[in-house]
Amino acid sequence: MTERPDESPEMSTLAEPQKSALAHELPTAHFYSIEYPGYVRPESVGTAVHSLGGQSSVDRAFRRGAPKEDALLELNLRPDNPFSHPLPGDLVPTNNVLLKVVKRRLKRPPDDDGSQKEVTGEYTAAAVGVIPKTARFRSMADFQYQPPHDDPLSKLRNAMTALDVEGIREYRFPQEREDYTTDDPSVMDVDVDPQLAGRVHPEAQLSTQRSNLRLFPPPIFSRQGIPQNYNFKANPMSVPTTVVDEKTGEEKKRLINKARWKGYGPTSVSFAEKGVPTKPPSNVEEVRNQYDQTLVRQLEELFQTRPVWTRAALLNQFTAAQAREIHNSKVFLPLTCYVFGDGPWRDTMVRFGYDPRQDPQARFYQKLYFRNLNHPIGRASVVSRRQESRTAVASMNRSSTEQARDDRRSHIFDGVTLTSETAAFQLCDITDPMLKQMIDEEEDVRDSCNERDGWFTSRALERIKTVLRHRFFALLEGYVATDEECLKLLDQQDGAKAVRPFARRPRPGKHNMAKGAMPVEDAAALRLRATLERNAALNRGLRESTTDDG
Repeated sequence: MTERPDESPEMSTLAEPQKSALAHELPTAHFYSIEYPGYVRPESVGTAVHSLGGQSSVDRAFRRGAPKEDALLELNLRPDNPFSHPLPGDLVPTNNVLLKVVKRRLKRPPDDDGSQKEVTGEYTAAAVGVIPKTARFRSMADFQYQPPHDDPLSKLRNAMTALDVEGIREYRFPQEREDYTTDDPSVMDVDVDPQLAGRVHPEAQLSTQRSNLRLFPPPIFSRQGIPQNYNFKANPMSVPTTVVDEKTGEEKKRLINKARWKGYGPTSVSFAEKGVPTKPPSNVEEVRNQYDQTLVRQLEELFQTRPVWTRAALLNQFTAAQAREIHNSKVFLPLTCYVFGDGPWRDTMVRFGYDPRQDPQARFYQKLYFRNLNHPIGRASVVSRRQESRTAVASMNRSSTEQARDDRRSHIFDGVTLTSETAAFQLCDITDPMLKQMIDEEEDVRDSCNERDGWFTSRALERIKTVLRHRFFALLEGYVATDEECLKLLDQQDGAKAVRPFARRPRPGKHNMAKGAMPVEDAAALRLRATLERNAALNRGLRESTTDDG
């Protein structure tokens, strides 16, 4: 075979068939790898796994499809110290192959002269599986804090870890001190360079003071390893002020935020409290002269003519502009009244010094409230509001004076006119003839005020509620309820109570007995009676089954 002049030896080599490596099939077994930042020997594998949170933490982190909050692996170099800062681990996807390498040493017998021949080794490698995930620890353990072991909080943490009930019960909040430095003899044990310690002469005494602030590490550390620019700045609105300790008379410096928002609101009392407020709070009294005194005098005159008002009834006594100013200022009402948080006069505004629990005539100021479940709470859409406004403008056939007069009567219920979609009326604002006759009945008045029913008996107040509820929802449906319907409803209610006196007892509530709750002792007696009746029924059933078997 003759080579061509333009054919080089390299081209002839490329033309020859090349030998490829043998193909090996990878096993389907999956393994997970942890790059542990330390020396791990076969006998210390258990210690290494314990520092990673145990085998359960490792399994949870590497579980397939684990959520992001579970796919975390932390290395705690001091696993028995709950205050040590762990190293966060990152789980990264990898395409590594796990190889099993075996080295075999072949020793040949010595020669006749006793000399040892060269030892040769044989290596074999086999693929065991693939590694789809690897845990790496690239952060530095440079933030460690060790609180004192004798601190009460350290003892509490150790007791919680050991489930020591007595240790947990013995914990008491230590008294906070403001001497933020304390003498510590252990500081002298550290050999510090005099220049670093601030001593000019080596013979100078080293200060034994240290910080007394109980700065404990947080229960959860941040995983952010890169320092961030905090750019701390003091609050420019904080000003130093002097505060005098009432016990010692010592003057102390405090930082007060002069731009802090000061909220104003009427003083709230509960039905169980003895006595009522007689004057406004001091913080409200300080700003009295900053507001319109004419409105304040008008409010005081209204509370003199009527000691208890609902918010709607009180604001209806003013013009729209005045009512808006009273509502937005948040100061006029705290200057002239207080409110009840529960009981028959819940959410009503009462004149200072007047206690409706001591006056039987205050029964006319009791408030009845029930919700309209058909009334949507959510705000209507913009399109709906625009359509309603167009309809209102197109169908406007009354003057603005008549409309304003109707709006100012929204707190009155006459049984004929629907003024509001939520029922919250005082008994003195109910002008319906049938209801007014029931309210004015003198025989239904208690000798002492009750937390649930006020000055009325339970039966009388339930009858008033029944008629008011029926008439109100009838107006919502578009018709006026007749007296015959209400009387029939009352007869059915009395008959049901006569047949089943314990069938429909109101459930005990938490805060307001006037809304259907009952005293705790009555609720306990009711539950005990129901349990006894249930046990008696079971015993009767057992006796009947025994008789049938006999």
